Amino acid sequence: MKTKILICLLFFSLVFPHRPKAETYHLDLDQSIFIAKNKSFEMLSLLQDIKIAEYNLKSTTSGLKTHVNLNLTLPEYTETIRQFEDTSGIAFYSVRQLNYNGSLRINQPLPTNGNIYLQTNLTNTDDLNNAKRLMNLNTRLGLTQPLDAIYGYNNIRAQLIQAKLAYEQSQKQLKRADLDLVYNVTSVFYNLLSVQKRKELAQMNLERQKEAYEIAKNKFAAGLIKEVEALQMEVDLAEAQNNYDLAIMDQSSAANRFKELIGIDIKDSVVLNSVLEYEVVLIDPQKAVELALQNRLEIREQEIQIELGEMSIKRQKAEGMIKSSLTAYFQKVGVSELGTDQGFLNSIDRSASDFMIRPQNYGVGLTVSVPIIDWGENKALVRSAESRLQKSLYRQEEVRRSIEREVLDLSNEVISSLKRLQLLEKNLVIAEKSFEITLARFSNGDIASQELALERERLNNAYTSHLSAYINYQLRMADLMRKTFYDFQNDRPIL
Repeated sequence: MKTKILICLLFFSLVFPHRPKAETYHLDLDQSIFIAKNKSFEMLSLLQDIKIAEYNLKSTTSGLKTHVNLNLTLPEYTETIRQFEDTSGIAFYSVRQLNYNGSLRINQPLPTNGNIYLQTNLTNTDDLNNAKRLMNLNTRLGLTQPLDAIYGYNNIRAQLIQAKLAYEQSQKQLKRADLDLVYNVTSVFYNLLSVQKRKELAQMNLERQKEAYEIAKNKFAAGLIKEVEALQMEVDLAEAQNNYDLAIMDQSSAANRFKELIGIDIKDSVVLNSVLEYEVVLIDPQKAVELALQNRLEIREQEIQIELGEMSIKRQKAEGMIKSSLTAYFQKVGVSELGTDQGFLNSIDRSASDFMIRPQNYGVGLTVSVPIIDWGENKALVRSAESRLQKSLYRQEEVRRSIEREVLDLSNEVISSLKRLQLLEKNLVIAEKSFEITLARFSNGDIASQELALERERLNNAYTSHLSAYINYQLRMADLMRKTFYDFQNDRPIL
């Protein structure tokens, strides 16, 4: 019996898998933005972009530190036929070798684009055909320094600057994307709020139409109105019901889009705070323009492009300069040659002893490369880089003017939308009072149903116009915050 119960439970768990219970979110705009910043795929992807830039910067700065590398060959066996050639002809000989090798290299890059290194090698070769063991122990302290990096173009310093600029740019892109996300969430939030309000309006209109239909039906039964008026009220009721059904579908579609944007499950439910409250914010257009020119990331991005262009010119000019490089090393070597019957430690000991008494090796060299004739090739490339820099300067001024015009127009739109919202608020109050009076007159038989329908349509238009003006004002304020990096509503900069 227990086995049968377990089998049944397993069957039902496979056929009807457990699903997490859907949640209901009661959200205002700030809560929606908070969820989107933590759950939306767009923001999660941008966070990975800034991590990439951060790791690239760390990689570049780590490249300036001391590096230690150990390489080992443990062991390598070779058995083959090789060829030997001299004045007497060509000969072949067999080879059987067992090799061990180990090297330790300590390398320190220099800010001057050179490097200083210390390298120790221990190489052992067992010649199995001749029963010999050959060992070489050597240590070298060396320096390489491109002299043109001192008077020309320092590549390692340029790479560090470029990595820092790339990291700064990625941070600014993240900040801009953050504000864009805030605006997009605000836009979709108010779109859903608009659809939700339109559904409430359709429901309110349906209830009013039901009330008007009941009044008309009773008046027709009492012989106070014609049949055609009662039938018209029935048609109006059916239309109101259809509009309400369509509003429910629109709300479901808008809610799904909203949930997708902020990153919550499509099965969850969303209820928005539908109180149409707002604060009157006085905008100074000139102040808004000044804040935009101070804070907009596009301006800093153009400065970065100009800085990179100047580096490109310097790098190209260095290609036409005299190039030189200094190399120097100091080396000690110790060797030993014993039979394979001797122990490995004996070979190391013999090599170390020879290392101590053998004279040191050293070397120093200076190489110089002088460009004599290139038929103006590098000069043309320098002029090309200078033209790109000038293009960036033009673009910088164009961006500044575009931002100034954009923010000035947007500030005026905010002021205009606030005035329109305040005007339509008064119009809505008047339309509500007028409809109440008209409904009472219709109940008393003073007017026909056509006049009631016209007044109802006027009230619906007043609601719709007020809602559109409210949403337009809120979106303009959000857009102004995005374009200036300043929260005028709370009078503080965006961190």
